This record gives sequence, C-alpha cells and structure tokens, in this order.
Amino acid sequence: MIASWLVPVFVSIVSLLSGYGDTELLFVGDAMQHQGQLNAARKSDSSYDYSSYFSAIKPLVSAADYAVVNLETPVGAGTHTGYPCFYAPTEFVDALKDAGFDLFLTANNHTLDRGTHGLKSTISELNKRSLDHIGTYCDSTSRSMALPMIKGINGFRLGFLNYTYGTNGLSPRDGVVVDYINRAQIKADVEAAKAAGAEMLCVCIHWGDEYKLLPNKAQQNLADFLEALGVDMIIGSHPHVIQPMEFRDNRYHNKKVLIVYSLGNFVSDMKTADTRGGALVRVKLSHDYLGKVHLVEANYHLLFTIAGSSPENNFRVMEADSVESAIWKTRARDFSKRARDIFDRHNIGVSESKIVVK
Repeated sequence: MIASWLVPVFVSIVSLLSGYGDTELLFVGDAMQHQGQLNAARKSDSSYDYSSYFSAIKPLVSAADYAVVNLETPVGAGTHTGYPCFYAPTEFVDALKDAGFDLFLTANNHTLDRGTHGLKSTISELNKRSLDHIGTYCDSTSRSMALPMIKGINGFRLGFLNYTYGTNGLSPRDGVVVDYINRAQIKADVEAAKAAGAEMLCVCIHWGDEYKLLPNKAQQNLADFLEALGVDMIIGSHPHVIQPMEFRDNRYHNKKVLIVYSLGNFVSDMKTADTRGGALVRVKLSHDYLGKVHLVEANYHLLFTIAGSSPENNFRVMEADSVESAIWKTRARDFSKRARDIFDRHNIGVSESKIVVK
C-alpha cells in the first residue's frame, strides 16, 4: 500500500511520464462592429486599422492554449455596415487572430445579415487565415465533414459545438447551413462527438433575453438538457450583458459541469454601462493519473470597451479596473459594480481572477 503522502508525488510522476499536464481554455463574448467602430477604424485609403483594439489584453488571450470568440458579424469585401445588418472588414478578423483567438463561433442571430454571400464570405475569410470555426457551413456536405469538431490541445481531445436561437427572421438559402438550437440535432451531435473520441465537450450557445442580467427559464431548461447529455462546458452569448456562471457537480454524471449563461459583449459600441463590458472566462483542464480529463477550475476577468474616433485614437478593450481615462473611468466602475454584484450573488464556484495583465 502506498503511503498517503506519496500519492500526489506518484500522480505527478505518472503525469509527466505520460506527457499529460494542464491546459487552459479561454472564452469571450460578442465581437461586434457597430457603425461608430467602423468609422473610427477607417483610414483615408478606405482600409481599416484595428492594431490597437486588443493590445491591452493580448497577453492574457495569447497565454491561453485555446481561445474562443463569438464573431457576431459577417465579414468580407464591399460596403461595410453596422447595426442593424452587420458586415465588417476582414481586418477585424486579422486583429482577433493577432490577439490570440483560435476558434471563431459563427452561429448567432446576425450570421445572415448579408445573406448567403455574407455567410460564405465569412467562412472563406476564416479559412484563408487557417482559423477554426463552427456554427455555419456552405452546405450540408461541409457540415458533415466539419463535425464532429474535435481539437487536440496539449494531449486533450476536446469537442466543440455551436448553436443559435435564430437569425432575426432570416432563413438560410441556397443550401447554406446554420446550426439552430434543436434538441434532437444537439443530442445527435453530442453523441457523434463522444463516439469520435471527444474526452470533453463544450457547447457554445446563442440564447437568452437581451439586456437581462439573469437567465430566463428557457436557458435554464436547455442548460439542464445539455448537462443531462454529459456536456462539460456550456458557454452562452447574445444578451449583450453578463449573466451568472456555475462550476459545480453535474447532477446526472460523476463529473463537473461549467455553465456560463452569458459572457456579455467583448467589443461593441453599445451605449449603456452594462453593454460596454463583458467577462473573459478561463477554464483549467487536467488529466488525472489514469489519463481521465477533469475540469479543475474556472475564473473570470471583467473587460470594458473604451470608444474612439480615429485609427490613432481607436476603440480599445481593457481590463475594467485598469481604465484610467477620465471620460470612461466612471462608466467602467459602474459596469464593474453591477457585474460583480450579479456574480457575487449568483455565481457558483466561479470567482474573479486575481491575475493582472502586465
């Protein structure tokens, strides 16, 4: 019998010899391009400059082993527009890639804002940059080839899925596919990912009521459905404000589950204090000495978007507590106070990170 004090030593040695260690995933919310953002980034030659957009948080994003963002706008060449029908320049994707994002979620209510052309253009531009993406597909054959999406990350086999509640009344045409929330389809996709060898599953889902700081019953019921299927991480977007997070025991399976009801806005030009910020969530995974994957912990950072008016004085995403501009400091403080109040009262097992970006 091994002495109790030798167990952690034994586990560490086995993990090292097996090549198993920890890995860190990172999630942010809605990456948007309102007209004010387009105007500020546009240069005199009609190109766009986003080089300063994410410089303040790039060290945090790029430090993760795999970073995920919700791309809530089609992208491509042509005339670019903000709300209500978004269409952003490809330079925006370049800036997100440079910041360190690896997986782009495309199933959201704005994915058909430029119809079939916009959906296909977005996929084409992401493919040109060798970026992972899920949620929309040029046709059903492309979907069947792309899914199940299982990424090998530091010796972990992780499955990812992405769904949206709708597309603002627009319907897919010409054979393109948008992954809508459909329980039968989700169940089939989860089972396919497990059969293909996914050790852990993450479902990123566009749902909920806009501007509401607490989840609605439909979100809670769908989260319960996903939990029962054995999904490990349920990451939400769409409300444009933060909503609570839960890291707790799965009620149906002998493991942990992480539920993030809404990450809020990652970058936007929405006007209210609640919509000018969002949460960045970091999730740590580990193998045990038998090689089984476990969710170890989850924590969050609060982010805030400062508006700009030109490429030289552009929009910037910052950690909320680091905002020093006299114009924006009070609004960043108001956002942080309300967000922390919600998280302090409703979060389960997810606390604020104490790591400060240098």
